[in-house]
Amino acid sequence: MKKIVTKFLSAGVMIAIMFVTVNLFAQKADRSKVPPLGETKKLSLPSIQSFELSNGLKVVLMEKHTVPLVQMSVVVKSGSVNDPDNKSGIASFTADMLDEGAAGKSSLELADAINYLGVRISTFSRWHKMGVSLHAPLSKFDEALKIVSEILLHPDFPQKELDRIRNEKLTSLLQWHDQPVTIANVMFQRTLFGKDHPYGKPAMGNETSLKGFSVEDLKNFHEKYFKANNAYILVVGDVTRDQLISKLESVFGKWAKGDVPTAKLKEADQVNKRVVYLVDKPGAAQSVIMIGRIGTERLTGDYFPITVMNTILGGSFTSRLNNNLREQHGYTYGAGSAFDMRPYPGPFMARSSVQTEVTDKALVEFFKELNGILKPVPNEELTRAKNYVALGYPDNFQTVADIAFNLEEMTDYNLPGDYFNDYIDNVLNITGDQVTKAAKKYIVPDKMAVIVVGDRSKIEDGIKKLNLGEIKYYKVEDVLGKKPQ
Repeated sequence: MKKIVTKFLSAGVMIAIMFVTVNLFAQKADRSKVPPLGETKKLSLPSIQSFELSNGLKVVLMEKHTVPLVQMSVVVKSGSVNDPDNKSGIASFTADMLDEGAAGKSSLELADAINYLGVRISTFSRWHKMGVSLHAPLSKFDEALKIVSEILLHPDFPQKELDRIRNEKLTSLLQWHDQPVTIANVMFQRTLFGKDHPYGKPAMGNETSLKGFSVEDLKNFHEKYFKANNAYILVVGDVTRDQLISKLESVFGKWAKGDVPTAKLKEADQVNKRVVYLVDKPGAAQSVIMIGRIGTERLTGDYFPITVMNTILGGSFTSRLNNNLREQHGYTYGAGSAFDMRPYPGPFMARSSVQTEVTDKALVEFFKELNGILKPVPNEELTRAKNYVALGYPDNFQTVADIAFNLEEMTDYNLPGDYFNDYIDNVLNITGDQVTKAAKKYIVPDKMAVIVVGDRSKIEDGIKKLNLGEIKYYKVEDVLGKKPQ
């Protein structure tokens, strides 16, 4: 017993000594200022290889041999902008149906084969492209590649699955009526681009078009756009060019070329005055606010000034919009802004969901910041924004999937091969004058569409008193149509 007590006493003495020693030598943290940022390091990625298969199908490859994984996308350069006027949503529907039965295999058989290999295969559809993506261990890549080719080139579009997908999409349309953010987004896109412009329509389609799609419609769309000369393959991972060529040739080498219709979009009219579009959602606990106008295309020469400018305005957690509406006033959980850049000018949007009772006050703060960004940015804030972008940029290349996503953008817009490695320098070289010039060019507070979805009975009077401009009133059915049956 004596030995045990002595043991505990010794341990206690040692802990006390350690505690005193740590406190004697510990430095008191200086919390009066932000810690200095670390050095901004230049990104250095492996070289990008580009070649063609025997049928002219373009392949873009970045070798990454650190882990035995392969990420691949087969991208068809057509999408929702190619939807015929009377078949809105057919690109999205076709993409969703690709893996619902192919080459004689049912959707269940395909799913079982994919799960057995332990790979991920997914289909996608966007404004200007669609296709299939694969994430696989190198040991399963060959087998998974065959499944991808069957899904992409030989879809069956079975009637049973078409009916199921149709019902799922109609259910989604029904659910939209109870989703204020979705209502606001549909209203915003339509207001900016018009109901006849592809960018102004929901990519999923509408009740009439969804109910009208047939197996033959999907087959015709697939036959028209899925051509080797209207596609490219992107691969990132643990595979060499020589290995990849033989693998791809075996499944895609006979993919036929053909004439492919191209979609040329009419330029949408810019917002020329400030109008408030108030959509009544009775009983809504919050008001969804979206403010914006048509921005610019991805290949604009203002890309880097816009990136830094928007980081300051609403593109980061410490941005002016979020700091104002969330941190200072507590109106919302988050507020921000973004430029959606596409082959054609896409939207600029500042947005947030705020408490109903402060809808008018939140609008005041939105326009305070939208007007404020037009003034010269303090040097300290400019430096902080540039460092935020520069230090965070390498995070976009952590995984093969991350790299493939960025490489896809490079390929879509034919960006130079050193684009990624030069990105950080391009950001750090932006000046305050460039930021202010970009803000004045693209942020025009008195010529913006203001979308508010909320309880009209509680927010209308407050909005009227702001005198932001003409107020137009809508019901949810005016935006989405009647609830689907």
